[in-house]
Amino acid sequence: MTSPRTSGVRLKDVTLREGLDTPGVDFSPAARARILRALDRAGIEEAEVVAPARVARDVERARSLPRRAICLSGLVYATAAGVEDEVARCAEVLDRVDLLMPLSRHRPPAAPAAKIRQLTSALRRAARAGIELGAGFPHAFTTDRRLLLTIARAAADAGARRLTLYDTSGAAEPFALHDRVAAIVESIALPIFFHGHDDLGLATANAWAATRAGASGLDVTVNGLGDRAGNVSLEQAAMLLHAHGTATGVRLEALRPLARLVARESEIPVSPLAPIVGAYAFAHRSPAHLPRPREFEAFDPALIGATRRVVRAPVRRRP
Repeated sequence: MTSPRTSGVRLKDVTLREGLDTPGVDFSPAARARILRALDRAGIEEAEVVAPARVARDVERARSLPRRAICLSGLVYATAAGVEDEVARCAEVLDRVDLLMPLSRHRPPAAPAAKIRQLTSALRRAARAGIELGAGFPHAFTTDRRLLLTIARAAADAGARRLTLYDTSGAAEPFALHDRVAAIVESIALPIFFHGHDDLGLATANAWAATRAGASGLDVTVNGLGDRAGNVSLEQAAMLLHAHGTATGVRLEALRPLARLVARESEIPVSPLAPIVGAYAFAHRSPAHLPRPREFEAFDPALIGATRRVVRAPVRRRP
């Protein structure tokens, strides 16, 4: 594997888009504003707030979001009949849009040549809206490798300013994923982002593999919210990259308050066993840990404003 990046990795938060695919989750306008402000305070530079299946609704919701330093972005299907109109609508409130072209042969258009033709045409037509455009590829790790490379090059030639590779089913594994991302990074001089799902419990590992392969950015959600088993966790990605010397710009001390806020607004509690922000993350009970608990911790709890604690085993009394 290549060496870790030292120039930094951008974390794009997609909680206000992907998080709404979590069963039972919806955010009120006030909650969306609170979450966006908290992301801004945490140092997140970009929040994705428009989903391709609900562009009109999400754009209207985005109009009421507070604007500070944070960049707002969204997704539009390149296959949409009104792709130009949808991008133009997004351009009224967003800073950039990524056009999606699913690479599965089971999602239209089926033919690889038709996928390339439709994406490049959509990119060129959408450019009239005057907004920065990228291209995203769902099923990027289950499709033919040559198709991914060919369509990625075509998207770059058609004006895409960044590319996002989606592990749509969460079935990718870190070693093969690293090689595929590295091939794209080496062939195309654009920022490459990775979007992972946690269906096999590998979202964080796959995100790390992507950055080791040269990916410039990661899609993340607070508390790993997202479709099915969720997405790459913001707090895990931020701490993992920090621990290995890669800058993200994220303020680590903001992770716990941010996790609590999103847990409250989503009504999806944080597991006490969750890495980084879980209630048990720095709770020591094993007798072997007690003399030197620091030897059993991946990072200093003070980095996130947490406190180490010792949990004594209960005294068992005979009946």
